[in-house]
Order: sequence, then structure tokens, then C-alpha cells
Amino acid sequence: MSRPRQHGQRIPWDEYFMKIAFLVAERSTCRRHHVGAVIVKDKRLLTTGYNGAPSGVKDCLELGCLRDEKGIASGERHEVCRAIHAEQNAVIQAGLHGISIQKGTLYCTHTPCILCAKILANAKIERVVACGSYPDQDAIALLEETGIEFRLLERPDLTISTLD
Repeated sequence: MSRPRQHGQRIPWDEYFMKIAFLVAERSTCRRHHVGAVIVKDKRLLTTGYNGAPSGVKDCLELGCLRDEKGIASGERHEVCRAIHAEQNAVIQAGLHGISIQKGTLYCTHTPCILCAKILANAKIERVVACGSYPDQDAIALLEETGIEFRLLERPDLTISTLD
């Protein structure tokens, strides 16, 4: 948990973008994990993504969770899921809108799975900052092997402070 800040003290960039990823996660339609991701370059937010079914398709909130129905543990058999991962959606949005994410940083509420780590490597993401752990150590090993800097943060204080 983050320490309380003194009046007038700004939050660090990593915490700022991680808090935005948690807000993005609130759009998730997954019954197991609400995951949000943002891709940033030069301290500018480029794209966002959350985990959920493809556009125009019924999601798990409507139909239930295939993985729960089949008793599949988290981190296994990724193909048995209606959802596209948050990281994947953030990369897809960049492609759809012609935004270069090369040399960007991905902030995600969870560590990536191996499939997402492969996508991030080929998208030339240079840094991944995550919070919660996802049970896939192969993904972290792949990030290291491909030279992607990885940082695991403590979960930030998710309250928003304002001066009214």
C-alpha cells in the first residue's frame, strides 16, 4: 500500500499510470479477474485495454464463465476463454488506430501470461510494470530473455485525492 502524501506532493509516474490501469479494469466483463492495461510512451497515454469478450459477442457476465464450468485453474488453458486479455486489447487498439507503441511501457494490474508476453515482445514494448501476480512464471522469464524491463509494484492506494 502506498504511503499517504503530504499536501502538494505529486504521485510518481509509475503509480499514476498504474492507477489509470485499475480504473480501466473496471470495464472488464470477466468473472474471475478484472484486469486493466495502459500503454504509455514519453509519459503520454497511448492506448488502454481490459479483459473481455470480442466486440459484438456475448460476454461472461451474460453467459457465465467457460473456465469455471470446466474447472480450469487460472494460468492454464488460455484458449478456453471468451475473453481477450487486457494487454492484447491495448496492443490491438494501437494497431486499429495507427499508434506506434514501440519502446513504450505497458502498465497492467496483473503480470502478463506467456501469450501476452510474446505479443509484448513482438510489439517492441521495452518496459512492463505490473501489480498483482498472475500464475505464469514463464512469462516473466520470457520478458527477461527478450530484454524487456519488468517491475512489480505494490498495489497503489486507489483513492483519488482532490482539492475541493
